[in-house]
Amino acid sequence: MKNDTPKTKSNKTDQKHQELENQLKRALADYQNLERRVTEERQLLGQLSAALLIEKFLPVLDNLESAQKHLNDQGLEIVLKQFKDILAYEGVEEIEAEGQEFNPHLHEAVGTEEGPSVGKIVNVMAKGYKLNDKVLRPAKVVVAQNPPAGEPAANNKSSQASEPNMVEDPYL
Repeated sequence: MKNDTPKTKSNKTDQKHQELENQLKRALADYQNLERRVTEERQLLGQLSAALLIEKFLPVLDNLESAQKHLNDQGLEIVLKQFKDILAYEGVEEIEAEGQEFNPHLHEAVGTEEGPSVGKIVNVMAKGYKLNDKVLRPAKVVVAQNPPAGEPAANNKSSQASEPNMVEDPYL
């Protein structure tokens, strides 16, 4: 003999129905999260691919700019402008460096020079670029620094070379 009344059967059915409904809602939420995550990863992959490709073009841009500096050709100037316009459209920006305060997040110090404005960039050896506020390539720069203590600002010879009857070895 079963002790199931229609009321308890109805409660069990309602409970089972509620449980299945909750499982379905969780499965739908998981699926929506998966779709969102896949979309974000695709966008990230596209951005990474673009960054890698643009990074490969930067040395070409450097060479074109160097050639333009020496040749001063009007046709080359037009090509350079088109190239820079495309890079700008893709979100590439040149990192400002000349005369700026040295920032290790944007600049790579490749040397130092004596100068009045300590920490300021005095020369740009290679331009740096950002893509959507992320550094693709830091600007390679020379930074001003004070002369070492006890030395005058002028470039003097070593004390060894200034001694009488000593010949300075050019390979040292």
